[in-house]
Amino acid sequence: MTVLNVDQLTLAFGGLQAVSGFNLILNQGELVGLIGPNGAGKTTVFNLLTGVYRPDNGRILLYTAPDTPGRNIAGFKPHQITRLGLARTFQNIRLFKELSVIDNVKIGYHFKVQYQIGDAVLRTPRYFQEEQAIREQALALLQIFNLQHKAAEYAKNLPYGEQRKLEIVRALAVQPRLLLLDEPAAGMNPQETRELMQLIRFVRERFALTILLIEHDMHLVMEICERIVVLDYGQTIAEGTPEQISRNPRVIKAYLGAGVNI
Repeated sequence: MTVLNVDQLTLAFGGLQAVSGFNLILNQGELVGLIGPNGAGKTTVFNLLTGVYRPDNGRILLYTAPDTPGRNIAGFKPHQITRLGLARTFQNIRLFKELSVIDNVKIGYHFKVQYQIGDAVLRTPRYFQEEQAIREQALALLQIFNLQHKAAEYAKNLPYGEQRKLEIVRALAVQPRLLLLDEPAAGMNPQETRELMQLIRFVRERFALTILLIEHDMHLVMEICERIVVLDYGQTIAEGTPEQISRNPRVIKAYLGAGVNI
């Protein structure tokens, strides 16, 4: 079952063609890597998919439920796309570091809130009931990831690896069908990277998610991704299994330069 269908996605910044005719189909439960040299257009693709940028051309069809037609979200605002079931993390951790761990997760549930501003100001029973329900859901989610005992700590005080984990937990709070991970292993040591690989596999299986990730750590990509798409200068130059990609001459040239003997 298709979750995302990207068709001829294109974006230019002035004379720079950042993304050119990008196509991608993601099926339910897939774990796909998007790789390429620095400046290849990977994060630009993520920003297009999540509404940070508006494409010049192309369609982004998001399938929000089985047996329903895809909805073209190209040009939608980020919060609209999140509501439809597409969540992401960022290369640079973007937690609310002066808030507690549980408050960071509760923010992910904000789109489910039904009470009005007046309820919050007057502290009505409806306000307290919904806030309590959200707190319970947030604690339950933290418990799945063994972070419940740190619920009251400031996010900034968590070790780096746990901050990465918390960012993923917050993304899961919006109950996505598709999760985009932008360089989740950035800044991690080898032990943290190994734990992250296990975490990504766990998240995919536990929450029945489709995952698209950008990553420069080739060991991580080759180890956990079932399919890999390679960008260079905004264009797809290869797509296939990890084994196929590792042997592709165009991929080797893009990463290492011409004239390299492997």
